[in-house]
Amino acid sequence: MKTKYSLSIGLLSLAVLAGCNSTEQTKKNQVVKSTEAKNNVLAPVAKKVAHEMNIHGSKRVDEYYWMRDDKRKNPEILAHLAAENTYTDAMLKHTEKLQDNLFEELKSRIQKDDDSVPVRRGDFYYSSEMRGDNEYPIYVRSKNFKGDDKQVLLDVNILAKDHEYFQVSGLDVSPNGKIMAYGEDTLSRRVYTLRFKDLKTGKLLADELKGTEGEAVWGNDNKTVYYIKKDLQTLLGFQVYRHTLGSSQDTDELVYEEENKSYYTGISKSKDGSHIYIYHSSPEASGMSLIDANNHKANPVRFIPREAGLEYEVSKLGQWYYVNTNLDAVNFKLMKVHQSKLGNKNNWQEVIPHKEGVKLEDVSLFNDHLVYKVREAGINTVTVRSLKSGKEQQLNFKDKAFAAYLYGNNELDNDSVRLYYTSLTTPGTHYDFNLNSTEPELLKQQKVLGDFNPDNYTSERIFITARDGIKVPVSLVYRTDKFKKDGTNPIYQYGYGSYGHTIQPSFSSARLSLLDRGFVYAIAHIRGSQMLGRPWYNEGKKLTKQNTFNDFVDVTKSLTEQGYGNKKQVFAVGGSAGGLLMGAVINQAPELYQGVAAHVPFVDVVTTMLDETIPLTTNEYDEWGNPNDKPYYDYMLSYSPYDQVSKQAYPNLLVTTGLHDSQVQYFEPAKWVAKLRDYKTNDNKLLFKVDMKAGHGGASGRFKGLKDRALEYAFILDLAGKNKL
Repeated sequence: MKTKYSLSIGLLSLAVLAGCNSTEQTKKNQVVKSTEAKNNVLAPVAKKVAHEMNIHGSKRVDEYYWMRDDKRKNPEILAHLAAENTYTDAMLKHTEKLQDNLFEELKSRIQKDDDSVPVRRGDFYYSSEMRGDNEYPIYVRSKNFKGDDKQVLLDVNILAKDHEYFQVSGLDVSPNGKIMAYGEDTLSRRVYTLRFKDLKTGKLLADELKGTEGEAVWGNDNKTVYYIKKDLQTLLGFQVYRHTLGSSQDTDELVYEEENKSYYTGISKSKDGSHIYIYHSSPEASGMSLIDANNHKANPVRFIPREAGLEYEVSKLGQWYYVNTNLDAVNFKLMKVHQSKLGNKNNWQEVIPHKEGVKLEDVSLFNDHLVYKVREAGINTVTVRSLKSGKEQQLNFKDKAFAAYLYGNNELDNDSVRLYYTSLTTPGTHYDFNLNSTEPELLKQQKVLGDFNPDNYTSERIFITARDGIKVPVSLVYRTDKFKKDGTNPIYQYGYGSYGHTIQPSFSSARLSLLDRGFVYAIAHIRGSQMLGRPWYNEGKKLTKQNTFNDFVDVTKSLTEQGYGNKKQVFAVGGSAGGLLMGAVINQAPELYQGVAAHVPFVDVVTTMLDETIPLTTNEYDEWGNPNDKPYYDYMLSYSPYDQVSKQAYPNLLVTTGLHDSQVQYFEPAKWVAKLRDYKTNDNKLLFKVDMKAGHGGASGRFKGLKDRALEYAFILDLAGKNKL
């Protein structure tokens, strides 16, 4: 961002910024709100240019459509975004010291020298190291778990030193352990360039694969790699290419192209190394194709023909493929099929039957054992089954509500299963559970520096009855000595509720800054997630999406009625599709919230879903519906945050985005803020912060991201009257 846009524009006359072409805007310019007057700065008011859109006999006029610039180079738009940043900085200037203190507070809890737990892959154990004030990891490997002979594979700090943003992805070493592939993104658009490093000489090969998803999967000849190429307009990865080291990308062979734009494409490799997997996935169907990893000329073969509504993924063990599928099983079941009988789902044999109310979430195979994770009533259980005897044993965990993830189980001959465990009061903990005895070996628990003591905090899991009688699970955590169930504590309520993504009750050291100041932290596990299984997701998507918003609002009302928090100090936070949630609830129940933080919010639902040139639009039809069909258009329009902005009082708002966001384009929140500023009838803050260097995930680096968290916390603490340093 050029300096000339970063300061001076924000202090220009609003009439000049708006083009002096609107009587209404000129009148608005003359009304200086009390908070603005104190800070000697006026809010930017965007010009209005009518853009008419017609479909299904419905006419919409978007007065801020002009803010869209796919190339992100329009001087007028950049100036407006810079003016928003200037205004936000001015309005939060009195919190600068608080932001600095919060940043140092958040940073002080993080162990500067920190190593990940080594994960075995082939002949090596791979891990990462963080050192001192480094923002990025150093990737290493060793011949043993203890790391006696560490070899540095990649120091990301060196690669990132000349970049405002830097992200590494998809580190994968060739089967012979000699060459490493990795992707790098320097713009935060999630478009990666793949590079290859000779691990003996430390030098990069000449091969450079541009415009990719950031992952390379190796063939077994150590010179063939498979990767996904993106459509640079839609940012959809849709083509799988085969590359031979030493050749030009121009000569790479296209081995698969996804013609259905509602599907995402992914790649990986079977645990035994025999096959390359191509994943085909959409919100309502999925499938796989297989490529022989030993044949550099092999073509992909469908596991079975794709079917609407059928979802599955496979894992391979010997001559058997295990299939986790929703075939006649809304919450999924496990089947298996012999390699001689592929291609027909009628040949599948049942391994773990479907059980109503129990979602089969994950499966990991070993030579003699099967480990599977299910979720029942929102709680995970992990079971180890002997493939020889059929005997089963459950792993034991101490918390009533927690998150457990199987990870790093790359080898079939492991004698233990690796698991990451956390709860709202338990920092992230890594275990190896013996597959025969199920005895746990504690490998590492994340250290929280300072005076943290988990016994000082209490977590609860409650159910709140929504307006339609459905019980919604809620996870709560608070500092025991600062909580009274008398309606005096401020509440920080978080929600997401889309894509079947479940927000887990996991630990956050940053969250302590709120809990220690008397906040109750609540996660509303609303419909649209899979906290209560796949039906919970189905009841919060497409033509049932309003359930998501109702659940969140009803949780807010009940929490304050039950005395968990002060009804005048409720703060709601969500990002991306959770930002859509924020936009909907402040239109529908603005009086419930003192403040709202909406990060990279998806708020212009109808316009975006009607435009197939916008990244990822077509993949989302099974989530939101296709507005080219009138029933979906009408329903979508009824809750779309941008379209439903009205003349009413709104809560204090902090909206954030990244100029290079690849998931939710910057112009969605930019337009939303402009319209809210025009429509809102009260003096509450409306602040818009744009990271001119970042994208959907915010700033890169482990400490830079804490500045964004400190900004949000300072905004909320200031409103709650807890801004003392």
